[in-house]
Amino acid sequence: MTNSTNTTGTSINALITEGKALGSIWAKLYSVKQSTKANGFDTRLGKLLSELKAQSSLDSGQISRQVLTAHGIHNIDRRRRSEALWFVENEVEAREFMQASKKGFTSLSALQKAINASKKQDDTAEPSKEETSDVGQSDETPSKEVADKPKVTQTVMVNTILQHVEANHLSLESVIEELISHVAKRNTKVAA
Repeated sequence: MTNSTNTTGTSINALITEGKALGSIWAKLYSVKQSTKANGFDTRLGKLLSELKAQSSLDSGQISRQVLTAHGIHNIDRRRRSEALWFVENEVEAREFMQASKKGFTSLSALQKAINASKKQDDTAEPSKEETSDVGQSDETPSKEVADKPKVTQTVMVNTILQHVEANHLSLESVIEELISHVAKRNTKVAA
């Protein structure tokens, strides 16, 4: 392979080397696995913010702009600061969730959304036998096949679809269009 140069006089190999170096830095900079290590950026930022929040004189526990400036973190995006603080405050649960994940997460906000969706799904799960209302229930025992199947509510189904869309980086609009298409096909079969 020749070491040709482009119009600016920089060799192709030098550009490739620089590109690979930048790609490596980017991967480390935006890797949740790296940033949430014990000495990772988000962990360290979250711990600092937690300390500052505990020392805050404001009733709301907010950290004043002056304190953020004095500590040199005022220029870090407020969403990033919020996510880092959330991570440290929920570190045990977040780490367990990350370990259980097969694909991993691309950002703390994706991790936070997945955990919140999981909690919502748990909250909307069917009530236990003791909590089930008898109102409107039949005295007939359902068949064994129907009794063994867990019941899924619309909310649980929607949350499950949303989780799968996010986890697999799919377009929600495309999934909705496909669902509508299947409903239309089903309706034409019923009408025929």
